[in-house]
Amino acid sequence: MSKKVLAIFLSAVMTLSLAACGNGNKSASKDIDEETIQYADIEVGKDYTDIKTTIHFYNSRTDMEKSDYSGKQWKDYVADFNKLYPNITVEVETDSAYADNALIRLQGGDWGDIMYIPAVDKSDLSTYFLSYGDLDTMKEEIKYATAWEYDGQEYGIPCDGTANGIVYNKAVFKAAGIDALPTTPEELLKDLQLIKDNTQAIPLYTNYAAGWTMGAWDAYIGGAATGETDYMNQTLIHTAAPFTDPGDGTHAYNVYKILYDAVANGLTEDDYSTTDWEGSKAMLNNGEIGCMVLGSWAFSQIKQAGDQPDDVGYMPFPITIDGKQYATTAGDYSYCINVDSSSDNQKAAMVFVKWMTEESGYAMNEGGITVDKDNDELPDTYAEFESVEFIEDQPAVSGEEDFFNMLNADSELMVNTGGNQKVQSIIEHAANGDKTFDDIMSEWNKAWSDAQETNGIEQKY
Repeated sequence: MSKKVLAIFLSAVMTLSLAACGNGNKSASKDIDEETIQYADIEVGKDYTDIKTTIHFYNSRTDMEKSDYSGKQWKDYVADFNKLYPNITVEVETDSAYADNALIRLQGGDWGDIMYIPAVDKSDLSTYFLSYGDLDTMKEEIKYATAWEYDGQEYGIPCDGTANGIVYNKAVFKAAGIDALPTTPEELLKDLQLIKDNTQAIPLYTNYAAGWTMGAWDAYIGGAATGETDYMNQTLIHTAAPFTDPGDGTHAYNVYKILYDAVANGLTEDDYSTTDWEGSKAMLNNGEIGCMVLGSWAFSQIKQAGDQPDDVGYMPFPITIDGKQYATTAGDYSYCINVDSSSDNQKAAMVFVKWMTEESGYAMNEGGITVDKDNDELPDTYAEFESVEFIEDQPAVSGEEDFFNMLNADSELMVNTGGNQKVQSIIEHAANGDKTFDDIMSEWNKAWSDAQETNGIEQKY
């Protein structure tokens, strides 16, 4: 398979894991059209209680099956669900290599009834997945409704919401003499130097070897770096050189430069090729690591990874725009339902998804943002975000829905779509000293601009 074809196949906006709480009782119990199952029409605990079937749920959360997981395990969620629906058996299958295997399973058709949407093109959503309902209706039911919408239909419901920031160890920061969280790239780099000078901790752990953790940096170049809700899906595709330094410490250039400078100045691990994702969670928990750049989904996992949960904190990404910090909030992995499942299994699957979203408490349990539209409760993950404005990326303009994927495919940058290798290259060049950061950004700008010209996409900015 050519690199371009593979890129097109993989290019769908990922957003990177499970559900919320609080039944808003938005719909009364009613007779539901047997031919059209609609999420909004289902009242959990009253509708479809007579169904007896077994559904299969394939997902990435292997940690929630382990006996030593300190949070709520999958078996406990299923047991709670069965108190309302004792005749619906939920089989849970988890996969530690989900990102690699999900597409293969999807194509093979052997994934079951519910899974997390993998990196598929939006135009293929209806081929694989059942619609939850039309977009306008679903906007009244859930947050992040536009993430997996296509042609006016909703195909994915996020398990929870996340926001951009940095997981850090409070005790390490205190021991380093840091008394205020950084709000600019320069302040963060100074703090990392203080950690190196005054503690035994690794200031910034890159998690290079895991790969997917590198692509996570892309999530910060939108609202968190610009303060604009339309940047990621509308402005970026028409920007000729989006990786240029604007000179004010904002935008993509200054996001990636934090990583380059940290590596170049010896503020990361000694050997990036030997980093260990699973081990890093405990290392940050116990003070061997100062911080890691990860979405808020990682906060609860790291808190639960060791004996010092109270030392784990989550801070806003250190970029300030006109005196204000922003955090882009987006849905994590989204539940989807197999369009080829039997009618009973589709109904049972949709009931389970709605129960997970409205009543299970999953999002709060995992330190995520609730997805149910009527629930505005925030977990303590965001204690440091009181002065930060949460914003949500706006969808692409009608008629331009595929532009982002086209540019990613032809530029091979795969921005915010599993573009791990390009971010890994920043670490490699910074460590080897064989290419300047500006040279890297110039190459990215040329690749992006060339892709715009190839696809006839207007350069407006």
